[in-house]
Order: sequence, then structure tokens, then C-alpha cells
Amino acid sequence: MHMKSCGFNPEELCLFYTQNPKGSAYVLNAMARTSYSWQSAVVLLAILIVPIRCSDHHNISQEQTLLRIQQLLYYPVILSSWNNTTDFCNTDQSSSVTVICYEGVITQLHIINSYKTHQLPEDFSIDTFVTTLINLQSLKVLKLVSLGLWGRIPAKISHLSSLEILNITSNHFNGKIPSEITSLANLQSLVLDDNNFTGWIPSRIGFLSRLSVLSMKNNSLNGLLPDSLGKLTDLRVLMLSRNNFSGESPDLSDLKNLRALELGGNSLGPKFPRVPYKIISIVLRENKFTNGLPEELHSFYQLQKLDIALNRFVGPFPTSILSLPSITYLDINGNRFTGLLSEDLPCNPGFQFVDLSANLLTGKLPECLVSSKVRNVVYNGNCLSTNDGNEIKSQKPISFCRTAALAVGIIPRNHKTSNLSKAALALGITGGILLIGVAFLIFRRVHGKKMEKKPPARVIEENLTSSYSSKLLSDARYVTRVMKLGTVGIPAYHAFSLEELEEATNGFDASTFMGEGSHGQMYRGRLKDGSYVAIQCLKMKKNHSTQTFTRHIELISKLRHQHLVSALGHCYEFYLDDSSVSRLFLVFEYVPNGTLRDWISGNKGKNLSWSQRIAAAIGIVKGIQFLHTGILPRVFSGSLKITDVLLDQNFSAKISSYNLPLLEKVEKDGVQGRPICTQKEVECLKEQFQSRMRADDGAMKEMVDVTILDKCSDQSLMTMMEVCNGCLLDDIADRPSVEDMLWNLQFAAQVQEAWHSSHGSPVSSSQPAIAEQ
Repeated sequence: MHMKSCGFNPEELCLFYTQNPKGSAYVLNAMARTSYSWQSAVVLLAILIVPIRCSDHHNISQEQTLLRIQQLLYYPVILSSWNNTTDFCNTDQSSSVTVICYEGVITQLHIINSYKTHQLPEDFSIDTFVTTLINLQSLKVLKLVSLGLWGRIPAKISHLSSLEILNITSNHFNGKIPSEITSLANLQSLVLDDNNFTGWIPSRIGFLSRLSVLSMKNNSLNGLLPDSLGKLTDLRVLMLSRNNFSGESPDLSDLKNLRALELGGNSLGPKFPRVPYKIISIVLRENKFTNGLPEELHSFYQLQKLDIALNRFVGPFPTSILSLPSITYLDINGNRFTGLLSEDLPCNPGFQFVDLSANLLTGKLPECLVSSKVRNVVYNGNCLSTNDGNEIKSQKPISFCRTAALAVGIIPRNHKTSNLSKAALALGITGGILLIGVAFLIFRRVHGKKMEKKPPARVIEENLTSSYSSKLLSDARYVTRVMKLGTVGIPAYHAFSLEELEEATNGFDASTFMGEGSHGQMYRGRLKDGSYVAIQCLKMKKNHSTQTFTRHIELISKLRHQHLVSALGHCYEFYLDDSSVSRLFLVFEYVPNGTLRDWISGNKGKNLSWSQRIAAAIGIVKGIQFLHTGILPRVFSGSLKITDVLLDQNFSAKISSYNLPLLEKVEKDGVQGRPICTQKEVECLKEQFQSRMRADDGAMKEMVDVTILDKCSDQSLMTMMEVCNGCLLDDIADRPSVEDMLWNLQFAAQVQEAWHSSHGSPVSSSQPAIAEQ
């Protein structure tokens, strides 16, 4: 039985298969079980002792800080389980209390009461409380909800420089929002709802360039809304309802990511705010808006909720709103809208609520609104009639609506000759102005639609398979290349804005979609500097703990090595209703040359030289060595596959999967060569390989891929086979260490280079040579 009949190339067997106590069939797994010398173990322990001691000391400080917080909160019931023996980093999490640690350092603190409590006693000091919090310097998420906290937030809150999410809802804070809070450059969600804050919003709020959620509902804030709100380009949720804001709303049209705007319960007006056309929810009720609705409103194809009730809007009601493709909630109650409705007007069949009441509408109620499919329709207080012309109960006479329309300067559509002379007179007096206005409106309608109205985003069909598509794996487009090569190296890990990612993918267009698996949807993008990235999109359910993905992010941000596909950053997207995380985006390097599997087996006409294969093996071992020894906690891969190794533009190997489960178990499918069905078959292949190692040179060379047989030195080939044979030993202690493997592989590379030089056989120019890494 020949090796070829089993469907394997010998170098694949050497590099990627092994026998281990758990029956794994992957050679790379053997690299995770290397035997270190006694001296190496001593050095390793010496290295580990220092961080362990430091970590223990730090934990004591954290314990004291949390117990001090418990004391400053006057020992609330929800913290009754905290005491001097509590292991805070390993306690059970709940909806009320959560402490999350990474490498023994607290990164998240959630203390949440289910109901708003009375403010803490008079001797409570918010200054002391914040001073205590600052001891937790690594906090990224801080939620202190309904705890009775009160007082003015001190400027030293800015010392919590790592904060990404801050939620202090339903307390009794008062005074101005400190401007120093705008120095929290990493802040992505700021929620200050249901407090007693006064004064203006800090004008420097625009400095929070990564802010995605800004919510200050139900306070006593006043003054004008700062224009800098229009600079928060990554903002998705802006909720400022039930305050005392006045004046014009700032221009928000450049906030392309804005999806929810709530400004109800203020004194804003008179103009309808300028917003992006992709907005989903607009709530402006109970303000002082008086002008008509903007013409471009009919192009808001994603708009689901429009609540403009109890304002002073005048002018014809744009009936096109009823047929917007996404609209489900419409409330125009309590305005002065006019217009002639008809029974055959189209409506969105998904309507759940419509309130047209207390306006000046005439005509007949659209048939689509009285159908049983619409759950709740309110229309009293207008001048509507039934289909046979009779007045509907709770409606006013048509004369009322006509008179009221004239009173606010609006001529009803069906008002005929009685006011014709007045209209003509008005037109004569203001003819020049109207002509200019009409010309402007025509220009805006013709050219504005071209500039502002965009076609709906293409629907991305979801692939429901449990693993990535074969095309995705073969093209290796689920990872991305180093943004800048040369001396710059791997760029620093940072938080991306959603605007950056949407711009890089053209709004996550279908043409950038590369596949879907248990790791989430994958998109290819191009950043502003021209570099390509791959963006992994993970949908979060509301019951998903933030602990899981936070620890995942903190770990992968440390994986910086030339032989690993490094994560470049992350981005949060938040639910519109409660500001919790709805989607997590991970951004990776791009590796353009596909998987090692494609190149080592000659798929699609690809093939690697022997020197390139040695260099790939060296890169893999160095990557694994870094995972084992270069970071804490260490990462040990149990099922690294040949398809997890990618080749960059220089044909340098990079490991793309570290088997770090996020929301689901890591997928277990994916095979090399011909699928192995039984452990007995693995034993068969290993026995064949080792028996030929003991035979003559001819038997050994029969295992070698014919495409490289005449292009590799015997000594280099023998060295590689000996390394491989060592990895296949049953006794873990007898297998070579990572250091031994590196030394031998680099020796094989040097021998091969010398053989090339002596035989006058340089590496083929069709593929770049791989320098020693």
C-alpha cells in the first residue's frame, strides 16, 4: 500500500498529522505538547512567578476597592454577598451585580437595582465615591443604575480613561455635566438618563469621536443643542427627550450612521431637524416645530417610526408617508396638517399604529387604514367623512377645517372660487419672490434627489451553513493583510468607528460579503489608507453576557506576531431601545495568497517549492511558540488545521485560527487531504511513514511529492523527516521541544539554500523566495 493511495503528500503527513492521547489526528497539535528541558522549566517558572505575585497584590487592592464601594453605597441588599473572602473575579454573575476580570484585573463593574431608590444619606460624598472608583484603572464598562447616587459628578471622572461604556441611569445626580467627561476618548456609549442634570450639554461633546450612543433623557438640561453633535460621525442613537432644550436643532445630516433620534418633550423648533435618509426612528413630539415636513421625507425608506405629535406643524400632510416601505408607527396627532384624503390611498401593510387625530384633514379615510390588519388607528378630531359622504362620529364639520386652515394661512385643496381673488392678489404682490422660490424648489427637486436619494441597500442573503464556504476558505478572504509593511510592522490595535467600517465596505454591500459560519458574517473592506481588511460581524442577542466577548477582545488584541493573523481592532453597535451591544465587529489583517492547503497540494495549479515549504513550517512553529510563551494567558490550539495556515504576499505563513470560541463552539468540521474516518487509519499512515524512514533512501523518496523531488537536497529532506518523525512519537516526553524544532527546521533551510547555490538552481522567479523569518 503506497502513501499516495491514502490520498496524502508526505510533507502534509509530517507537518499536519500526529497521534496523541486524545486521538487527535493533527500534527500541529503535537507542537502544543512539547517537552521542555529542566533548565527551561526553571526559567519559565522564574518568568511566571513575577506576574503571579504582582497579580495577587493587585487583586487585594481591587478587593479593598470593591468593599469600599459597598460601604459607600451603605451596604445595599444586592451587594450583601460581598465580604472579605469574596473572590470577585470568579463570582457568579447576575442581572444585578456583575464583576468581570481579565487576567485578574477588573474590566467591568455592573451594579443595577431593578427600581429607582431614594437618594443616599446626606453624608454621602460623590467625590469620595469617584475617587474610590478611579482605583479600578482598567474599567471599560461601568454601569451604576438606580443606586441613589447624588451630587455633582467631579471632573476626576476623566481619570477612568479606559471607559468604553458608562451608564449611570436613574440616580439623583445634579448640576452640570462636567466638560472633562469629553476627554474619555474611548467612550462609545454614554447614558445619563433619569437624573437631575442641569445646564447645557458640553460644547466639546464632539470630541467623543467614537461615541455611538448618547442618551440624556429625562433630566433638566437646557439651552441650545451644541452644533458639535453634528460631528459625532459614528453616532447611532441620540436620545435627549424630556429636557428643556430650545432653539433650532443642529444639522445632523452628516451623521450617516444615525438610526434613532428622540428629542420629544423640549421646546425645539421651528424647523424640522436635518437628519440622514437611513434613519429608522424619529420622535419629536411635544416641541415647538411649526414649519411643514421636509420634502425628502418620502425617500426615508428605512423609517419605521415617526412621532411628531403635539407640535404646531402646518401645511399639507404628505400622504406618501403612509406608503413608506418600512413604516409601522405614525403619530401626527395635535398639529394643523391639512389635506384631502381618499379611500384608495396606499398604505404599508405592516402598520401597527396610526394616529391622525386633531388635525385639519378632510376627505375620506383610506380603506387601507380601516382594514383589520392595522391594529390601532385613531383619526378623531378631523373633518373626515364616510365613503357615502356622511360625516363620521367624532369628526368636525368640513367648514371648521376650512376656516381653521385659512386662519393659519393655508388654503385647503378643495377651496374654490370664494378665495380666488385673495389668492390672486397675494400672488401679484409676491410674484417675484414666488417665482424665485419655485425655481429653487424645482432645482432642489431635480438635483437634490440625485444627490440625496440613494438606492436601497442590496439584501444580503444569509448562508445558513454551519461553516465557512469552500470558496471563502480557498480564497482566504476571512482575514486581512498588514495595513503597512516594512518598518511599521503590525499596526496598533484600536477601536474602529462604525462609519469607518461602513465606508470600507460601501455600507456592507453584498459585493463585499465573503461568507458566513459559526464565527459570524465576513466582509472584505478597504480602509482610507488603501489597505484591505476583513471584518467579522457577530450578532449579539440581548441575553448574551458581555463577559464573553469582552474577554475575547482583550485576548486577541494581544496576539501581535508576524506569523499570526492579527486582529487590528473592534467596533460595537448598540440596540436602539436599551443601548446594549447588538453587534460586534472584529477587524483582521488581510492575507491574500490563500491557504497552505491549496499551495502544498497543488490545487488550482498552485505549488510551493521545497524552500518555501520549509519556510512555512518555520513560520508555523514560531507562531505556535508565541501563542505558548509570548502572552498570558497562553493559547493552546487543540485542532489547528492546514486550512488555518495562510500565506501572505511574501508567502510567509500566518496562523489564522487560535480556536478561541466566542458565542458558539468552534466549528469542528474541515479536513486535510482524504478524510480520515477512524483512528486505525491514522495508525496505518503513521506506521507506513515510520517504516519507510527505517528503509533505504529509495523508499523514503517514494513519499516525496514528485514536483519537488529533484529540487531538494537529501540532507534537507532527511532533517525534515526526522523532525516529523519526532512529532509522531507516542510518548509526549520524547517529542522535540519547540526550540529543537526551530533549530532543525532552520538548519534544513540553510542546507537547502547551500544546495541551491551549488547546483545553480535558484528559486523559481515565478514565486518569491521566502527569507528566514
